[in-house]
Amino acid sequence: MNLVFMGTAELSCPSLQMLASHFSVTGVVTQPDKPKGRDLKLTPSPVKLLAGQLGLPVFQPPRARDEDFAKTLESLRPALMVVVAYGQILPQRLLDIPPHGCLNVHTSLLPKYRGAAPIQRAIANGENETGVTIMKMDAGLDTGPILSVRRTSILPADNSQSLHDRLAQLGAELLVDTIPGFISGEIQPQPQPAEGATYAAKVKKEDGRVDWNLPAAVIWNRLRAFTPWPGIFTFLNTGTGPQLLKIWKAEVIQQDGPPGNLLSADRTGLVVACGAGALRILELQRESGRRLTAEQFLAGHPLKPGASF
Repeated sequence: MNLVFMGTAELSCPSLQMLASHFSVTGVVTQPDKPKGRDLKLTPSPVKLLAGQLGLPVFQPPRARDEDFAKTLESLRPALMVVVAYGQILPQRLLDIPPHGCLNVHTSLLPKYRGAAPIQRAIANGENETGVTIMKMDAGLDTGPILSVRRTSILPADNSQSLHDRLAQLGAELLVDTIPGFISGEIQPQPQPAEGATYAAKVKKEDGRVDWNLPAAVIWNRLRAFTPWPGIFTFLNTGTGPQLLKIWKAEVIQQDGPPGNLLSADRTGLVVACGAGALRILELQRESGRRLTAEQFLAGHPLKPGASF
């Protein structure tokens, strides 16, 4: 059986790698090269790089809705299309081209966390479990019927990068396990439940700003969710104006005080009071500075209890 793969992000790569070793991939569709870095050099997507290593033909339409692209896709005569983190919503015109339709790997337990950032939002909301869902796509946003689901725990040590990597591999494995049963008719798509649907909005840089009125556990979850991007950050009030600090590592402790006040600062960390409990900052970084342990930071920037963030 031949299929076409559509994907762009790093999340897509394990699925493409796995599909290429089990099926005939006759084309790989990915977003156009994007300018990156200070020199704005055009940079190919991770999927394009992998497709090149696998010797697969690559297509990069500016818009998935272009009629010329639809005709190109028709000429490939795919029996099935697989979409993983492609980056554009596909029109029904494309979904109707393969006889078996289009499958999508989504990194949540649908219908919960439809949308752009299911991994980050699950961690930020303190979920203990997430997973991957293989669904048959329709024209809605992650609303198609479900073929299969695989679950995994969200560990205290997880951040969005570690969970991303685990779910990418889990999704690839589930995908190749699901396709044969779907094609044979043994696996029948099941409509998503009407109840329990939530939307995982795209993460913005401002999401990383710390609100010290929140409970320490909530801030800690947001730290894990938004690492490595955008990270969480706060502003230390100094005599010369606010100083931006990015927090890389912290832990929740049971200590009380006015939210945003520094309760203690020593080699074990900077303890900042929150709306409930406190956050002990273990690693942090000044704007344009290096990532430092609390001990290293205090050696060059001594702080006394009572300082405010």
